[in-house]
Amino acid sequence: MNSIGTLFKITLYGESHQEAIGVVIDGMLPGIKLNWDLVHHDLLLRRPGKIGTTPRVEKDNFKVTSGIFNEFTTGSPIHIMIPNENVVSKDYEHLVTQPRPGHADYVAYKKYSGFHDYRGGGRFSGRLTAPIVVAGSLAKQMLPYEFSHELIQVGSLKDMSKIDEYLKSVHELGESVGGIVEIKVKNVDIGLGEPMFEKLDSKIGQIMFSIPAVKGVEIGTGFSGVNMYGSEFNDVYIDSLGKTKTNHSGGISGGISNGNDIVVRVFVKPTSSISKTQKSFNLKTNAEESFEVGGRHDTAIVRRVGIVLENALAIVLADLYLWSKIYK
Repeated sequence: MNSIGTLFKITLYGESHQEAIGVVIDGMLPGIKLNWDLVHHDLLLRRPGKIGTTPRVEKDNFKVTSGIFNEFTTGSPIHIMIPNENVVSKDYEHLVTQPRPGHADYVAYKKYSGFHDYRGGGRFSGRLTAPIVVAGSLAKQMLPYEFSHELIQVGSLKDMSKIDEYLKSVHELGESVGGIVEIKVKNVDIGLGEPMFEKLDSKIGQIMFSIPAVKGVEIGTGFSGVNMYGSEFNDVYIDSLGKTKTNHSGGISGGISNGNDIVVRVFVKPTSSISKTQKSFNLKTNAEESFEVGGRHDTAIVRRVGIVLENALAIVLADLYLWSKIYK
């Protein structure tokens, strides 16, 4: 439920407005001198500040309480805690009776019989992506691969040089937009992934869909491959190292990495919380009523989710990287 991975395993805890959130990372190899500046850099990429992002700004200063000794990883679980310091819980009191469209308010209310922490989305909040970023940042320091991500579309906009102007216009409408992020990983070993149910692409799908607001994942050419013949889609081998002329499969064959770049594109839906007045069913009055969400929200959460997706992919690759050592 709250953990993912086998040999490299992370467990998340906390809610959006609790005292702290955090992660326990198990499986980090011993003897690694971690670069904490890289972790802070990744967290900075996730933080708001650009046009179209939430005014809720957390410092994301974290505390490491185990797994490190004399500046090196020990091989035991690493616990990292991130305080929640900028919370305004009163903005969410109305959610007890009137769940927000597009959010998990209603299903959480039913599943947990009303005992869930609804403030700021609680356990379902994007705030929980901060410890994912931390865990993935550590995973990248254990892997000999090169990671990158790029925002390739926001709403109807594909020219990212115009993103500020575009998001200003969306914000003025009281609306939000989604977008598409592309993640690439270079220099990947051949052989990551295990048939049948631990395939690399299936594990990628699992962790990506675990990120709030993710509604679509494609690998390689993905859905646009429907317009191609098999002779066009097939990746032709061009050398004994497994390199191919094209990479429609996104670096994965039969659920196993084939040595080509791993390419993943993720669709993130429009932020559900918008300033425009909406309607929702009121559980107290038993009627559909108008309401305003309140709180502090992103016009385009996709603008800062790229590092979350990149580091989530690193978590999966770290686990399967350790699995691959079984065969060597």
